[in-house]
Amino acid sequence: MSYMYTFWFAMAGLLFGHDLVGAGVGAIVGFVLDNLRFSQRRTATPESGGYVSPLFALLGAIAKSDGRVSEAEIAIAESVMARMGLDGNARQQAISAFNVGKQPEFDVTGPINALRQWVGLRRDHAFPVLDVVIETVLAGGHPPPEKMAILRQLASALRVSDMELMALMAMKGYVWQGTAGARGYGHGPGGYVPPQRNPQGPDPYAVLGVARDADDRAIKRAYRKLISEHHPDRLGDLPEEMRKRAEARASEINAAYERIKAERGFK
Repeated sequence: MSYMYTFWFAMAGLLFGHDLVGAGVGAIVGFVLDNLRFSQRRTATPESGGYVSPLFALLGAIAKSDGRVSEAEIAIAESVMARMGLDGNARQQAISAFNVGKQPEFDVTGPINALRQWVGLRRDHAFPVLDVVIETVLAGGHPPPEKMAILRQLASALRVSDMELMALMAMKGYVWQGTAGARGYGHGPGGYVPPQRNPQGPDPYAVLGVARDADDRAIKRAYRKLISEHHPDRLGDLPEEMRKRAEARASEINAAYERIKAERGFK
C-alpha cells in the first residue's frame, strides 16, 4: 500500500500550520485518502477482455518452452477459447497471440506484466488466470522445469505464493513438493522435482495449504481465508468460463474441509 497522500498532506499541514499539530492533521487526512484509494483498487473490476492477448501469448510460450508444441497443448488452448466463448475477432486475437508466444526467444515478461496490470490488486481474479495456465503446464503430465519456471514467474507477479500454487495444483490432483529454499518449492536435493499426479486424488490438507499436524483452529482459519478468495460471487464481470473455474475451486475447498472435519471429528 502506498502512503503518498499521507506524506504530502503531512508536509502541507506542517507548511501551512507551522507546527506538528498541523502535520498530524494533514497526515490523518492523507491516511484516510490512501486507504480509500487502496480499497478502490482492491475492488476494481478488470477491463473486460483485457486478458485475452497476454493470456494466450503466455500459453503459447509455455507450450513451446520445452522445444515443441504438443497436440494436447493446442487442444487445451482451443478448448479454453471455446469455453470462454471467444469467436470472431476475439478468437482470431487469441490465436494470433498464441502463435506469437510460441516463437523462439519470445520474452514472457511482457504478457506477465500485462496480466499483472489487468488483475491489479484483485487476488480473486488472479486465481482464474493461474488456473488456465496450470492446465496448459500440466498438459503433458510431468512438466519440465521450463514450464514450471514460467508458471512461478506469473504467480509471483500476481502475488500468489508457492504454497498457494501448491494448493491450486492439489485441487487438480497433483502433488508438487520439494525443498523449501530460496527458490521455493519444487527443487529437491537431487535437482528439479516435477509435479506428480496423486493416485489418491486431491490431498485435502494440500488443498487448504496447511500441514497435516496443523491444529483445528489453523485449519478453520485457512478454510475461511481460501473460500473468501475463491468464492465466485466476488468475481464481478468475468467470463462464464472463469466463473465456472472459481465455482469448481470453491467446491474443492469445501470438499477438502469436509473431509478433514470428518477425519478429525470437529464441527
